[in-house]
Amino acid sequence: MTTADGQHESKRLALGVLASGTGTNFDAIAAAIDDGRLQADIAVLICNRTEAKVLAKAKTRGIHCLLIPHAEFPDRETFDTAVADALEAAGTELVVLAGFDRIVTAALLDRFTNRMVNIHPALLPAFKGTDAQAQAADYGVAIAGATVHFVDEHMDHGPIIVQAAVPVAPGEDAHTVQQRILAQEHRIYPYAIQLFAEGRLRVDGRNVVIDGRPAPDDSALISPPIPW
Repeated sequence: MTTADGQHESKRLALGVLASGTGTNFDAIAAAIDDGRLQADIAVLICNRTEAKVLAKAKTRGIHCLLIPHAEFPDRETFDTAVADALEAAGTELVVLAGFDRIVTAALLDRFTNRMVNIHPALLPAFKGTDAQAQAADYGVAIAGATVHFVDEHMDHGPIIVQAAVPVAPGEDAHTVQQRILAQEHRIYPYAIQLFAEGRLRVDGRNVVIDGRPAPDDSALISPPIPW
């Protein structure tokens, strides 16, 4: 596409966001779009819960919203088919799970193979499932974190795109750990989506190959810090 002044304008990635709750990661993604860090547009926000605060947030931004209550469908597959139909009708290129509280089935996955991402508040493969922050705090880890990954047929299992680590001190409760992890979620999720938008991601088995990825160095988050 060419703008009025003759400059080339790159195509923007069309996102379909699935959310069920307050929408903090939705906010982070929308903010990254607003300030130009993420070359994408949210084509549709689909929510399965009437009371979810994310609906009002999306409407305030003028984003197309669809409420599709899962309880109105006889099974997961029928619900996922309806969601997939709505995503495709909106022109979705990448599906973004942002606090979506449903386990997706092949009825949705097969139509967006390697085009669906999720963020999980743990350093996968550790602490899968719900209450990952509480699991980490209860286990006594010194380092926790967040993971952006492609979605596959298993829960919190697909190939990893980006991870961020945070320190955890003994005795910290789940809420404290959650807030520390959440701040990193809001950084790495838009970044991972931008990598997809730039066409830099390729899935090779369990690995995600990132075009132009810098070589690793010896820098590390160490918890507790070494004082010398």
